[in-house]
Amino acid sequence: MSSRRVREPIQVYLDRVERASLDRLARELEVSRAEVLRRGLEALGRERRVTVYDALAPLLGSVDAPRAPDDLAERHDEHLAGDHDEGVAQFLRNRSS
Repeated sequence: MSSRRVREPIQVYLDRVERASLDRLARELEVSRAEVLRRGLEALGRERRVTVYDALAPLLGSVDAPRAPDDLAERHDEHLAGDHDEGVAQFLRNRSS
């Protein structure tokens, strides 16, 4: 049984600089321009992927912290949003200083 992927043609408009970059990468990697684009899409997808662990990372260790809220388990979304809002407020305060 073949594991070949079905591929669909797509048209992309590139300016001179983008086309030159694509051609250079294809030569350097010794692959087709299409393969460069596929690899770029895969890399961008991996970079942008967010997991549930990323969202919960700010909570790690907070249970042992002296200031951990008693209702963290029940109201975790509200606490995460509050931390985010405070982080934005802190950023804005630092930026205006």
